[in-house]
Amino acid sequence: MDRIRKWLSPSAAAYEPIEERSDFENEPNSPTSQDQSRLPFSRPVYWVFFILGVSMLWAWNMFLAAAPFFRQRFQSNTWATTHYQSSILTVSTVTNLTSSFVLAKVQQSASYPRRIIVSLLINIAVFTLLAFSTIVLKDASVIVYFGLLMVMVFGASMATGINQNGVFAYVSGFGREEYTQAIMSGQGVAGVLPCLAQMLSGLAVPEQGEEQTLDTSWKSAFACFITATGVSSLTLVAFVWLTKRQALHIIDDNSESSNNDEALPTKTVSLWTLFSRLRLPAISIFLCFVVTMVFPVYTSQIESVRDKSDASRLFQSSAFIPLAFLFWNIGDLLARMLVINPRYSLAHRPWALLALSIARAGFIPLYQLCNIGGRGATVESDFFYLFIVQLLFGATNGYLSSCCMMGASYWVSAEEREPAGGFMSLMLVGGLAAGSLLSFFASGT
Repeated sequence: MDRIRKWLSPSAAAYEPIEERSDFENEPNSPTSQDQSRLPFSRPVYWVFFILGVSMLWAWNMFLAAAPFFRQRFQSNTWATTHYQSSILTVSTVTNLTSSFVLAKVQQSASYPRRIIVSLLINIAVFTLLAFSTIVLKDASVIVYFGLLMVMVFGASMATGINQNGVFAYVSGFGREEYTQAIMSGQGVAGVLPCLAQMLSGLAVPEQGEEQTLDTSWKSAFACFITATGVSSLTLVAFVWLTKRQALHIIDDNSESSNNDEALPTKTVSLWTLFSRLRLPAISIFLCFVVTMVFPVYTSQIESVRDKSDASRLFQSSAFIPLAFLFWNIGDLLARMLVINPRYSLAHRPWALLALSIARAGFIPLYQLCNIGGRGATVESDFFYLFIVQLLFGATNGYLSSCCMMGASYWVSAEEREPAGGFMSLMLVGGLAAGSLLSFFASGT
């Protein structure tokens, strides 16, 4: 136990903030003497990072929103119908983790703005192709369309990995935690809106439970994919504006700012060195998402405790399951927005973050008390499930993930911020991948 404690405990200086930041906690919005590259807060820049956060997860959520289309598109092939979801998850997780790992190691001469732009262009191409495939490939065989879908998932997942690495590294260079919070809040919005759309779609289905026609599902899928194209295009325009704004600011300030590749050389730092300096935040965000990934498994299985014959449409599975996802994502979003106030943030308390990330495992037995698969609930209360389990579990995810990402740059020097941001993104993706694999054990409960 002593050896484990020694390994987890940072060295005397490891979790001391950079000396010249001693006034950070007293005046969180003012630049420090050491950190002259820390620019004044800008609301337009904040909203650009917010849009980047929305775009980062919007593409993946469109795959979820198009699930009815995929199910009907593959219904003539039993294997494809059964395995298309797990295939999407596997290809996405492996691709995302691999690209994040490679990019986190490639720091020399890295242009993070260029990575962001490339990722957005890939997303635009992928979702434009997917949108028109619902029209052009209506008569294609299941095997052909399944293969196309896997290629598109690979492209979108690679773009997500590149985007996460670029965005979190780029925002770290600004030295402002508010901009990181903007990204995390944008991700929260990207989770809420598709859930709301799915719930309303479930309520719109005729009471008799008639299936959508294939033509209707094609139109719905086209709308999902072309919307993803629009979101990525809007994000690209906003980000190009930001890069030009930063370039002009650097010229006006005689190259004193470090928010451009030419302004301040980015220091190449090994992943192990970054881990040693960010040990507790890195482990915390990894564990946070490992535990979080049980929630999709349970949420897709838990039903309302109300009698189906007497329950309103909202408590039928077609609407209740999206409603549960919506509660989780609302909690996630509210917590991500909460930490913009430094008084409510634990970004600079790494041991507290680690303790809370471990404590979140306590939500797993709470799920076991609910109505899994309609087998009955130990606690027969939809209020307990939606407000105590889903809302709070989502809130703890949003709070911890935001605090971990916001506090990363606090423990490294200015020239190490961008590699640190990319490294924390890698730990986040690693937690998602590990959690996805472990969630298969939960699916059998």
